[in-house]
Order: sequence, then C-alpha cells, then structure tokens
Amino acid sequence: MAKHAYIDELRLITIPFAEVEEELSNFKLINMLSQEEVHITNWEKKPERLRYEIYLQDEIELGVEYKLIVNMHLEYETKIGQVVRTIPFDDRFYYDGELGVSTSSEGTTFKLWAPTATKVVLVFYNYEEDGEQIFSPSRNNKGVWEHTTPQNLDGTIYMYRVKVDGVWREAVDPYAKAVTVNGEKGVVVNLTSTNPNGWLEFNKPEFLHPTDALIYELHIRDFSSCESSGITYRGKFKGLIEKGTKGPCGTITGFDYLIDLGVTHVQLLPVQDFGSVDETRQFDKYNWGYDTIHYNALEGSYSLYPNCPKARITELKEVVQQFHQNGLRVVLDVIYNHVYIHEESNFEKIVPGYYFRYNLDGSLANGTGVGNDLASERKMVRRFIVDSVTYLAKEFHVDGFRFDLMGILDIETMRKIKQTLDEIDPTILVIGEGWDLATPLASEEKAIIANSDHLPGIGHFNDQFRDKLKGSIFHQETKGFSNGNGGLKEDFKMLVSGSTKDFYHVPGLFSDPYKSVNYVECHDNHTLWDKLILANPHDDEQTRKLMHRLATTITILSQGIPFLHAGQEFFRTKRNVENSYNSPDDINRLDWKRKALNIDNVDYIKGLIALRSQNSVFRFVKREDVKKHMYILDTPSYVLAYLLKKEDGIFVVAHNSAKESKEVILPSSGRWEVFVEEITASPTPFRYFEGAKITIQSLTTTVLYHRK
Repeated sequence: MAKHAYIDELRLITIPFAEVEEELSNFKLINMLSQEEVHITNWEKKPERLRYEIYLQDEIELGVEYKLIVNMHLEYETKIGQVVRTIPFDDRFYYDGELGVSTSSEGTTFKLWAPTATKVVLVFYNYEEDGEQIFSPSRNNKGVWEHTTPQNLDGTIYMYRVKVDGVWREAVDPYAKAVTVNGEKGVVVNLTSTNPNGWLEFNKPEFLHPTDALIYELHIRDFSSCESSGITYRGKFKGLIEKGTKGPCGTITGFDYLIDLGVTHVQLLPVQDFGSVDETRQFDKYNWGYDTIHYNALEGSYSLYPNCPKARITELKEVVQQFHQNGLRVVLDVIYNHVYIHEESNFEKIVPGYYFRYNLDGSLANGTGVGNDLASERKMVRRFIVDSVTYLAKEFHVDGFRFDLMGILDIETMRKIKQTLDEIDPTILVIGEGWDLATPLASEEKAIIANSDHLPGIGHFNDQFRDKLKGSIFHQETKGFSNGNGGLKEDFKMLVSGSTKDFYHVPGLFSDPYKSVNYVECHDNHTLWDKLILANPHDDEQTRKLMHRLATTITILSQGIPFLHAGQEFFRTKRNVENSYNSPDDINRLDWKRKALNIDNVDYIKGLIALRSQNSVFRFVKREDVKKHMYILDTPSYVLAYLLKKEDGIFVVAHNSAKESKEVILPSSGRWEVFVEEITASPTPFRYFEGAKITIQSLTTTVLYHRK
C-alpha cells in the first residue's frame, strides 16, 4: 500500500506517524516533472504533533507531482495537505483576472483556477455525433488553466477533467452561466441571445431608501402549484407573470394579486441551480432549493423547457422585466454558506480542501448544520462569491439579495459585496440572517447581528422581533406580545423603533432602523397560524385570527424593513409542519381558497401597506429621525402606543394585546382622524372623533392622526 506525505505549507512537508513503520532519518524530495531534487534545509520528529516535519529552502512549486524518498528505500507519494488553507497560499495564487468563459474578437477563452492540479483537460461534447473533443489548457503562475479557440462556441457543452494527487475528477466550471438538464455539464452561452424584447431599455421602479421596502417572500412553485390558483404554468417562472388569473369566488390570484397587494419587493426563494429535484420530473419531489450546485446557473425545474439551457435564463429575465414594468422589485435568496454535497461539489473536485472550513481536528466545519461551511474569508472564495452576486445583479437586473445564514460569512466579504453592488445600483437591497453559528471563524470577523455596526448598508433579520412577537420558535408553547405575554411590552418599546440603539432604556440592536428586517413568519419554522395553534390551544379560531392580525400589523407598522411570508395575510398554514423544505406540494402550496375565505383580512393588510407607503413617518431611515420624531406613550398593561411626528401633525399608533378593551389617553385633545381601527385599515381616514382619549378594542390596533 502506498505511503503518503503531505504539503502542509509552502515550505513544509509532513509525514503523519500513521504512515510510518520505522524510524525515519534520511529524506530526499524529487520533482517528478523536472526530475530535480528539491533542497531540504532540515527535518524534525514532532511527537507532540504525531508527525515528521521536513523543511524546504524555497517555496514548493505546486501543480507538479513529487516523490519523497526516505531512508534510501521508502517511497512516499506527496499529496496536497493543509497548504491550501494557509495565508501564503492565498497570497501566492490569488488571481484577479476574468474566470469562466469569455468571448472576444480572438474567439472563445476558457479559464479555470486550479493551482494544485497537475493536469487539466477541457472537453467539448457533441451529442449529435456522440463524441467529444479534448483540449489541454496551459497553466500560468497563478494556477489558472487557459484555452482559447477561434470559433463561436455558443451552445457548446463542456466539462473539465482535473488531476490532483494522482486522481482524475470531472467537474463543471464553477463560473458556468448555463448548464444541461439537471446541471450535469456546463454550456457556453451567448447571454445577449437570452434577452427578452426591450430588455436593455429598462427602468426599475422608483425606490429611494431601504426602509421604503416591504418584502414579500414566495417560492416559485408554491405560488402557482395549487389548482385553485387559476394559473396555467403551475410551478414555473412563467406562472409568476400570468395575468388575469382568478381563483375561488372570482378572487384575483397570481401576478395581478401581487400588484394589487401593494408590496414593493418580491423575494424569490432560491433560483440558483439546485440538486434535489429532477428537472425533467418536477412534481415527483419537492424542495425549497437551499441545496445549491451551480451558483451562476439557474434551476431548470422552473422552466417550461428544462432541456434547453437558454430557456430558463430568458424566463427569469421575463419575470424581472414584467415585475419592473408593474412596480415590483425582485430580491433573490442566495446561498453562499454551504454546498449541497461537499465531496460532489465542483469546488472540492477542482481544488480539494480549499473552499471549505475545517476544524482543528481536520474534520469539516458544520456551523450551517448541513455538513459543510464555505470559507468566505479565503481570497478566491470571497472573489467567487462577489463575482457571482455581481453577475446576477448585472445580468438579471435584480434589486436585492437575501443572504441565507449570512453569519457563516465574514464581514470583509459582505462589505465587499455591498460596495460592489452600490457601484452597480445603490438601491439594491442587501439583507441576511446574521445568526452567530458555530463555525471556526473569529467572532469579530463574522457577519452577525452583534457586528452590525461594521456592516453599513446591510439589513439583518431580527429574530428578537420575531420571537418576542409570537413566542420562541424553539419552544412551541411559549407566547409573545401578540398572543398573551404582555410582559414583553417593555422590549417592544425598543423593537418597534427598528430596534434602534439609544432610543429606549432597553438596549437596542442596531445603529439605524434600516438594519432591522422585521418579521414574524417566513419559509422557515411554523407559520404564524400554526404557531398560534400550538401556543394558544385553548383560544378559539376567531381569537387566534385577531392575534395573527395584530402580529402582522405590528410587523408592518414598526420602524425598519417589514417582511411578509406569502399567504401570511390570509392565515397561511402548513398543517403544523415545522420544516417543510421537502414536504409535498399539498403542505407548501399557497391555498388560494383560503385567500378568498379571508378576503377581509387581505383587504386589511392591503390598507396597512398603503398607509405605510403613503406616510414617511412609518419609514425612518436614520436613528436621528427615530429619536427626533418617535415617542413612547404611557399606556395600560398589554397596550403599546407611540406617536410619530410629522410637520403638520402627529400619528398615534396603539396596539392592544389584551383580551379586553383598554382606554388610552391621547397626547392631545381635539379632532382625530381614524386610519386603522378593529377590522378596517385605510390610507385615508374613514371616520373622525373629538376627544383626548380612545378605547382600543381587544387584540386590535388603532392608528389616529391629529393635525396641527
């Protein structure tokens, strides 16, 4: 059996004791390409590290095979070890030129970063002739393998075969922008040919500040898979933009409904190519899509023509184009924290050991909980992430990115992403999950909520807002402010301010309100409706609907960026399935019949959205604005009320989470305009009254306005 030594640093070779059967004392390292001996300065036996260490005079040349001869008769194959995770490796092989496939007057150029590979082969496939063409790219000193051909190769199917440590592996170009069905191979694509008519003459909907956003999260398949949607192209990109669709009782559904609801941004669950659904048999299996395989290529199961690599690109562009033309912006949910299956990923096949974090014992880090963590702090990983986001922003004209498990990523990477996107379009939203997860990255380097001051321009999903509004997601029986725990009122005096620091005596989370993404429900965990059934089992359905409406109202009217889960406005249920990532369609799909049955609540939410969009005092951007124009009022228990100052008057917002009505003393007497009360919410006043106090009905919100 072959014995192995490892390149652990550019000037260090190690032999683990597990590879040793006798005392070692004589070492000779041979470059197998040049047959020259590499100069060794000295060696040491390190019992405390369970290995021999051999020190080199010069940095070792990578991309070459080596043989280590020990004791004059033992041969060790030299493999790539921990060197790929060292700073000197990063510095030496960082490459800032173009990667992937590019076209010019000279032809088509292919570039692959594979600094530890000893050989790379580029393969073109011709299925009509059932054959393949093989090319041998040349390697530069940054470990980039390059091949240029004079032909126009639009539509050409290609792969790489990469040899590392004597093992050949076949991989798709990580920079591939198109792939064959089920992502099996890369495809050269002329992106101009994928543009819909009028694509380059685009105007995005007007958008000034992050807090002007109201985000509506939906899964492409969920949106249209129910027969009651009235949508023809169910589960497809095309289904997102069908017009004139109707559901039960003639209620509007689909695209028309999104426009009518009044949200500003639609956040799409993952559209990057993922691995868990057979693109040719879409409805055999369901998945949210957080199992990314190709980051620059799109998921084919959402296309009408999954066997056509260009079709899915055109179809997503058509979605963005139609959304923009109808006043909607698009946010993509992106997953740069892990890959689907580590050992099968193109990253690991091309540069083994580089792209992922490892624990001190050599095992893969698993802060994500799915088996691997991408090492965003390494230069070429960071570069890939920034390049990928940049490509999606430019090519698809998207308006925002939601970073899944953003806390796995490092601060420098997220700052670089924001800086790059600002150069493209400063109105592009950047938000993410800033959870502090157990990954081997120093806490001060993580892109987490605690470090939000070091992440300017980036919003964070506010889990304190979520859990204190409805109860902890980890303890089903716990209650929040909206469903019975009035003791959380003090916390909410801070949370409704956008969780702004120095606003109230309860410590805030963020320097400015735009950094707080306020939500009570999303694709993860129980829907709010299902959580209320678990936490409030003794309350009747009507009471739970009031609690649900109250929680959604607080979410929409608080300072920060409000975020709604599709169907939340009509009490979406997943029938008590907490993690429905691979549950069948009948659990995940939007039930448009439920929308028709709860149209009164839908209209109420529409009214709140319109009220917020038409009054800037609900959308403060800076902490100074909050401190200057927002004041907490003295109220009875279970009631949270505050005023918002405008130039010509004041708004009063009062949330009553008690099961009985409560009287609130108003900050001024005189004539008050009523915008929200009980089951009615409107952007214009629907009644008036004179006085200095008002009764707030149980589990409701009242919004009033008093003119100067």
